[in-house]
Amino acid sequence: MNEIQENPGSLEILQLGFYQMREAHLADPMPELETRRDRLQRLLKGLDEREEAFTQAISKDFGQRSAFETANYDITVTLADIKYQIRNLARWMRIRKRSVPLHLIPGRARIVPQPLGVVGVISPWNFPVFLSLSPVAGAIAAGNRVMLKPSEWTPKTSALLAELASEAFEPDEFAVFEGGIETGRAFSELPFDHLLFTGSTRVAKEVSNSAAKNLTPLTLELGGKSPALVCPGANLKRAAERIVFGKLANAGQICIAPDYVFVERAKFHDFIELLQIYSKKAYPRLNNNPDYTSIISVDHFTRLNRMIEEAREDGAEIISINPDGETLEPSARKIPPTLILRPNPTLSVMQEEIFGPILPVLSYEKIEEAIEFVQHRARPLALYLFTEKARERERILRETVSGGVAVNEVLFHCVCETLPFGGVGASGMGSYHGQAGFDTFSHLKPVFIQPRFNFNFFLVPPITPMKRLFAKIFRKLV
Repeated sequence: MNEIQENPGSLEILQLGFYQMREAHLADPMPELETRRDRLQRLLKGLDEREEAFTQAISKDFGQRSAFETANYDITVTLADIKYQIRNLARWMRIRKRSVPLHLIPGRARIVPQPLGVVGVISPWNFPVFLSLSPVAGAIAAGNRVMLKPSEWTPKTSALLAELASEAFEPDEFAVFEGGIETGRAFSELPFDHLLFTGSTRVAKEVSNSAAKNLTPLTLELGGKSPALVCPGANLKRAAERIVFGKLANAGQICIAPDYVFVERAKFHDFIELLQIYSKKAYPRLNNNPDYTSIISVDHFTRLNRMIEEAREDGAEIISINPDGETLEPSARKIPPTLILRPNPTLSVMQEEIFGPILPVLSYEKIEEAIEFVQHRARPLALYLFTEKARERERILRETVSGGVAVNEVLFHCVCETLPFGGVGASGMGSYHGQAGFDTFSHLKPVFIQPRFNFNFFLVPPITPMKRLFAKIFRKLV
């Protein structure tokens, strides 16, 4: 193990790692296609070989994490993302020709994708492999050197990420820096050429302040309260089944999980019944169910229970879905799927991102009420729209703003490599995944090439009557 990974918490080691990478980048500022492919192949192989180790590490970090969810949401989607980048990298790297306006002919224009240099990635705990290695792969594909600071909440997984980096890469290609808050703070203060942060809005503000000292460009992937709108034209069973899936995967600890749902008042009780049916079908037992994931920490577990109790004390109806009536030990940190019916909008469950298996369900008389509710709140990372009617779909797409949208589905837009993934406003800035990630981690350098014979001599002093006439002709051509 190299010196950088042996002493990850030291500011000096962080700085040493950064400047090692900066010098390596200057020595090879535009890595060839095969070099980038080789790095991506090593990343792919390192992850594939450690699938079982990552599965066990993530489960230990969570207390219990569904191996099926880890296989699909952390491993498979990451492998698919890396493979997609390998397949398409040659096309993304090509010079992109652009047309020129008539008055600049015979000049030529092009865009040259150029590596930025050293990219920093700060990743969260909820999908500690996917949300770490997906942006790392994007930055590597773009030809950069990459430093990763994974979450301190998943220390065993972070250690495995560090092992992968140290065994598959040179320290000036890709390195992982473990540590807590102080390491994260020092990491965000490095003069990266680009920094991507995924996490909470509160921490994002601190990261932004640190990055601003160096004018470091940022991509912020945050979250917020992602609504699900069940329109009058929706298939109610389909909507309930998909919303249950999206809310209970990873026990709701997903930044794009449905955070609250609106359903037509006349169908409210039918929908509540369907939510319970599909929840019980998905998780008929909770205590010894290896596929029902624990809450990551005691602090998060306490916060979620506090949300439920606050709503109960306020008079909201609470439905705890516990099919076997099991007594759940607090040490297991498992919270039953919980519905909170028509909560007061001032409650914390309606003000804060939930990040757990709790679903507030609200009703509307007319769909305009739901649209207005969404419009007057911070722009979410995702919006889920359920309808079989094109008119309803197009209206809501037109009248709401969100980072991304899935129609008659949940979550899947995030793992569609051909779509950019990112937030807007309070839910983040910038995007990545697929070519969007390659472009985010590149400088798309505009280049104008003037041939030897051109018309610019008509525009330089001394100004003659002929040049004035030529300028007037130019004006008409613009």
